[in-house]
Amino acid sequence: MKSVKGRDGRTRIIEGALRRFSQDGVSATTLASLRDESGVSVGSFYHHFASKEHVFGVLYAETLNMYQEAFLAELCRHEEARAGIEAIVAFHMAWCGEHPERARLLISERPPRRTEPGGTEVAESRRAFFRQVSDWWRPHMKAGLLQPVHPTMCYVLWLGPAQEMCRLWFSGAHQPTPEEITGLSQAAWQSLRQPGAPD
Repeated sequence: MKSVKGRDGRTRIIEGALRRFSQDGVSATTLASLRDESGVSVGSFYHHFASKEHVFGVLYAETLNMYQEAFLAELCRHEEARAGIEAIVAFHMAWCGEHPERARLLISERPPRRTEPGGTEVAESRRAFFRQVSDWWRPHMKAGLLQPVHPTMCYVLWLGPAQEMCRLWFSGAHQPTPEEITGLSQAAWQSLRQPGAPD
């Protein structure tokens, strides 16, 4: 049954949790504040979710999947190594700007562990995501363009500086300029290309 606002209880809880988690952080958000934010009754809340951690796990998995789908769609648009590397940095900054609450969740909160709600979904999503990124990466690596790097190191070199820029952005300390985003994109390419690859 739909609410008078046209959104079902589960959707309202997720939307409210996104606002509260983004503003206060997961640890500081109470179950009562989640119910107040979403405007649902205690019974309605427990009909959809078992706990605050359950809400977070579902929201984190949903947000990660949303980001990864958009990331892969952008990456697969580019056949050339440098174009793909640089485009993803620009995409990352744009996505974070368009979805600041969800971006804060991914940047600031620890992902749910396998034993926690949403943890299995997150682990499986990441595994499938890295496999698809590797499928794009491998031909460029064999062609002598991209380095053979571990997924964690790849992430740090590719998007670490952009993530730090987003932290500054979300804290209100600095608004990134188009020139700075271009600089981050170029720096990612220089960090990931193999020595001798065309500049």
